[in-house]
Amino acid sequence: MAQPTPAVPSAPPRAGFLARTAIRAANWSERWFPNTLVFALLVVALVAVAAVAIGASPANVASAFGGGFWDLIPFTMQMAMVAIGGYVVATAGPIRRVIDRLARRPRTGRGAIAMVAALSLVSALFNWGFSLIFSALLVRRLAARPDLRMDYRAAGAAAYLGLGGSWALGLSSSAAQLQANRASIPSSLLPVTGVIPFRETIFAWQSLLLAAVVVAVCVAVAFFSAPRGTLVRTADDLGVDPRDPVEQDPPRTRPGEWLEYSPLLTIVVVALVGGWAVREFGAKDPIVAISGLNTYNLLFLTLGLLLHWRPRRFLAAVTKAVPATGGVLIQFPFYAGIAAILTKATDSAGHSVSHYLGAAFTGATSAGLFPLVIGGYSIVLGFLIPSGGGKWVIEAPYVMQAANDAHVSLGWTVQIYNAAEALPNLINPFWMLPLLGVLSLKARDIVGFTFTYLIVLLPLVLGLLTLLAPTLAYHPPLH
Repeated sequence: MAQPTPAVPSAPPRAGFLARTAIRAANWSERWFPNTLVFALLVVALVAVAAVAIGASPANVASAFGGGFWDLIPFTMQMAMVAIGGYVVATAGPIRRVIDRLARRPRTGRGAIAMVAALSLVSALFNWGFSLIFSALLVRRLAARPDLRMDYRAAGAAAYLGLGGSWALGLSSSAAQLQANRASIPSSLLPVTGVIPFRETIFAWQSLLLAAVVVAVCVAVAFFSAPRGTLVRTADDLGVDPRDPVEQDPPRTRPGEWLEYSPLLTIVVVALVGGWAVREFGAKDPIVAISGLNTYNLLFLTLGLLLHWRPRRFLAAVTKAVPATGGVLIQFPFYAGIAAILTKATDSAGHSVSHYLGAAFTGATSAGLFPLVIGGYSIVLGFLIPSGGGKWVIEAPYVMQAANDAHVSLGWTVQIYNAAEALPNLINPFWMLPLLGVLSLKARDIVGFTFTYLIVLLPLVLGLLTLLAPTLAYHPPLH
């Protein structure tokens, strides 16, 4: 009997040019880039030196830094609660069951990756923390299906799209939220920017159009760039077990624990918040009401409490979410100190660093090119300082002054920052960390795919920001 011909092993998957370039860049950054806090400290030093260089005294610089260091504490806590609220809701039992149902729908690996991309992008418009964890859990469920051959790396990249494409154009945009709330705006910034309502930022039709285009294009790229055939690398190929362990509540050991397992207090708290919400939204314009970060976070946390149902489960979810907020908690105060140096440390003529930077931007660009210049600058700075929008307080003093001088819409200037600032997240591993932890992957596994999205989105976003800018009128700062 003739012996069967041994199967010839297929050639290992070969990444395309863009993927190879991105992977090399990611490997280099993982080896050489320090912790993001170091970048914040470096900017502190650079801004302090710049203030002394224009003629501000060292004592004036030190006074400005120390005096402004705690200016963003309320806002820092608010942004930390955005992340916690999103995580708590995404990990609740009812949401997990929704994920299970969604994971059964796709018939092909490419279709599954496109679905993940769409859900990541849309959910990030409401809460970036929820989008990150929800999308990662969905990828794990999809990867656990034995009948679905899906590239786990490409799916992980699609799950991250909300952070790299759409989140800053939605409700959890820190820049738009800060500018819409007088109490959140540092006193040094208010005269330059004024209060900018959501109608002039994330709810402007131009911003909604930009968000819709970003979502549609990213979903198309996710579908057509997904590997097929022998190029697919599943979770099993990467040594990842996507099946989630079964978690159960620990047994009660004391009579006093019964309230931890009872929904009684949950019902009381949810009823109180529900009654408050009815009055709040009934007495105010709904857009004004939801623009308050305190309102936004209270509703999200209450939803998380309701979905977890029992206080013990809710607290366990919060405990798991807290480590993801470490970068926000420690870095935002340094950003506040930087903003204070930029605006309060002045030379003998009373001019600050932000004044000179604003003059430089105004002199270097016309109103027509303003979105392109500011957007490009924000992308570069966003890669060096992956703050998730926190560095807005650093850029706002001189960027918004330049917008005033050039008579460019202040609301659209915020959106220029928002849309451009999100793009560096696609190749910077800082905000990938919570998602990578859920997926048991490393940044180098997905950054080759996210780099592809960056190549497509970069000219598209900057082009739309520039083309749409003339459709918005300039108004002086509203105090």
